[in-house]
Amino acid sequence: MEKIPLSVVVITHNEEANIADCLRSASGADEIIVLDDNSTDKTVDIAKQFTGKVFSRKMEVEGTHRNYAYSLAKNNWVLSLDADEVISRDLEEELRQLFKKDMKDKAYTIPIRTFIGKRWIRYAGWYPAAKVRLFDKGFFKYEEVGVHPRVFIKGSCGHLTKDIVHYSYRNYHDFFESLNNQTTQEAKKWFNEKRKIGFMKMYRKFLDRFLKAYVLKKGYKDGLLGFVVSYGSGLYQLMSYVKYREMVENSK
Repeated sequence: MEKIPLSVVVITHNEEANIADCLRSASGADEIIVLDDNSTDKTVDIAKQFTGKVFSRKMEVEGTHRNYAYSLAKNNWVLSLDADEVISRDLEEELRQLFKKDMKDKAYTIPIRTFIGKRWIRYAGWYPAAKVRLFDKGFFKYEEVGVHPRVFIKGSCGHLTKDIVHYSYRNYHDFFESLNNQTTQEAKKWFNEKRKIGFMKMYRKFLDRFLKAYVLKKGYKDGLLGFVVSYGSGLYQLMSYVKYREMVENSK
């Protein structure tokens, strides 16, 4: 079958358990690029079984690292994929049909179907939770910051309907470990930006995020899973604040 004129770009760090499935799902693209962040496991060896374009570079600032990765692509059009994600067969077919047309948009959002273990998180705002993952690299750039970088697009943005499947967490332990790591980075960002944040404001954000996810976005329909991810949404704010306050106090 003819390859899609598309570069799939994957950023990795110790992803030996996931990378084979990820890259196998990208076999319909005519280029696969892996930018590895100094993995100490077998990630690079496994990746080389799928593509000859495996590069190494230490990630220091996420936005900068991602922009560099996309600059390696030979094609204008890039699909950004995380190592624990796979392109569904329906999405591959949707991409094939898209590239047969005159593409007026400069970027496209794609729905993300996320799992904890074998359970798909259907509610609490986790699905479709579409993100900009397909773009013309000449009209796209990430904000060069270390956590949750924003995307900048010069032109219009379209929307695809088929899913990237995200095997994000093996279990609840993984979920909370990721939450711990992300909130550390968020706290560092607030500290470096010298933000002024009070406890009551942060507590209101904690409650607001939890209630929105659990009630308004129907997280309760996912049972315990929905409660956990809804609570995690609020806890993100509270954990970030506690770590931020500790940094402020230690700096005095």
